[in-house]
Parts: sequence; C-alpha cells; structure tokens
Amino acid sequence: MEFFRIKRDIPFMSYGKLTTTISLVTFILAVVFLFAKGLNLSVEFTGGTVMEVQYQQAANLGDIRHRVEALKVGEVQVQSLGTSRDVLIRLPSKAGVSSAKLSEQVMGLLKAGDASVQLRKVEFVGPSVGEELVSHGLTAILLVCVGIVIYLAIRFEWRLALSAIIANMHDVVIILGCFALFQWEFSLTVLAGVLAVLGYSVNESVVVFDRIRENFRRPAMRGKTTAEVIDNAITATMSRTFITHGSTETMVLSMLLFGGPALHGFAMALTIGIVFGIYSSVLVASPLALALGTTREHMVKVVKPKEEAVV
Repeated sequence: MEFFRIKRDIPFMSYGKLTTTISLVTFILAVVFLFAKGLNLSVEFTGGTVMEVQYQQAANLGDIRHRVEALKVGEVQVQSLGTSRDVLIRLPSKAGVSSAKLSEQVMGLLKAGDASVQLRKVEFVGPSVGEELVSHGLTAILLVCVGIVIYLAIRFEWRLALSAIIANMHDVVIILGCFALFQWEFSLTVLAGVLAVLGYSVNESVVVFDRIRENFRRPAMRGKTTAEVIDNAITATMSRTFITHGSTETMVLSMLLFGGPALHGFAMALTIGIVFGIYSSVLVASPLALALGTTREHMVKVVKPKEEAVV
C-alpha cells in the first residue's frame, strides 16, 4: 500500500556528512546532560510513599495535586487508578518524616477539600527496593541491546549491522539525554517506552537496510554508485515510513496531549524515540554504512566458474 510514489530519487547521501555531524553533536550533548544533571528518578527507583485513596464522586486530580504539593516534599505523582473515583498518589521520602506520618498529613489536606475521601492503602517503597528496580531496569535495557546486536549481526553484513547498531543505541541515549536535560521524571513507564523505542527503531533500520541489500542485487542497479543505491532504497521506503510512523505518531501524540500525567512520560519517550528513530535509520545509519565502504561486492557473492578437469 502506498499513499504516494516519488519518481526521482532524493539525494539523502549528499547530506550525509551534515546529518551525521548534527547527530554526533546531539549525542555528545545528551551524554553531557546525563552525567551533569542525571535522571530525575521516580519514587519506584528512589523509594517513597505510595497511597491509594477513594472519593465518593469523580476526583479532581488538579486540586489533589495542588493540595499535596503544599507539603513541599518534592515532585508528586497523582493519577487515576482504574476509575475516576480511585486515585494513586506517589510521594518521595521526606527527611525526618515517616511514611505513616506523611500519609496522615496528606489525608488531612485531602479531607479539608472533601471529607468523603477514604484511604484505601499505604505502601512504603524502601531504598533497597528502589536500588533493585534500578538494577533490574538497567539489566533489561542491557539484555535488549545485546539481543538487538546479535540479531543485526546475524541478519546483515557487518558494515550494515554496525551502522544499525550505532543508530539504535544513539536513539536510546538521545531519549535519556532529553529526560536529563528537562528533568522529566523517569519512571517504570518511561523505561517501558525506551524499550519499545528500541524495538521500533530496529524495525525501521531493518526495512531500510533490507531494501539497500535488495537493490545491490537488482540488475537495474548495476553501474550505480553506492550512494545512488542507498538513495533509491530510502526513497522507495518513504511511503511506507509515512504510513507507519505517521499513524503511530498520531496515536502517541494523542496519549501525550490527552492521556494526563499517568501517560505523559511514556508518551514523551515514544514521541522522541519515533522521531529520532526515523532520523537515525535514514540520516545516521545509511551514511555510516556508506562511510564504512559498503559496496555491491559485499552484498552479492561472486560465483566462481568451476574448473574443468584436464584429461
């Protein structure tokens, strides 16, 4: 299925040096922000208090958030839990204040606004649990990255595989760098978004590189330079990219704009990841493959004629 067909190949590779330079600068800045500012880890990772409260009618999340923030304990998470009457509140730990005392203070503020509110459950997430989640989260990312590296190494010739690996790791670092720069809260849902982006970005790289490999084997592409073959492959996949990423980005933006605080981090990670996933697959991975010296000989096995036995 195609929405449009581009008749003339777009010379993407002529801008390869510029796009890879921009990508390198962006990558370095992301790494700097990660080390200089660090990630703003949520309660799940740092420890804190998690409360579930219930109202007799639909809860006003904005009012609840405003009241709880009056305690000045740090960044507070308030979100619906299943129904509009059930609310989940996450609060970071406060020095010198126990979890029980903190929950009492929160309930006092909430009852001042609506006496019908009821406390359903209180849980304290200790620092050791937070450290365990951090280690498990890093392990999950590491395992996914290792799996992707193995898959790409098996599927493609090493020049294409290395280019795709660099591009995909680049996407993850950019997302983490954005969260560090703006100090958006990094929660378990954001981690899930990062892992989803990894798979999404790999898919785009595989589609583009499959077409590049296919082009090298086509008789019609003989005599064409490597840059021309890559330009033709990217141009041929533009309609598919527009349909796939356009529809996905529409859904993700809907979550970002209308999903509320509960989905904000997840949707933001996906939004950044999808945009940079397209960019890296087309304007980072492909120029890298060209720079590594990919040629037709690397994609097509030359069949040597059999020598006849001399009688």
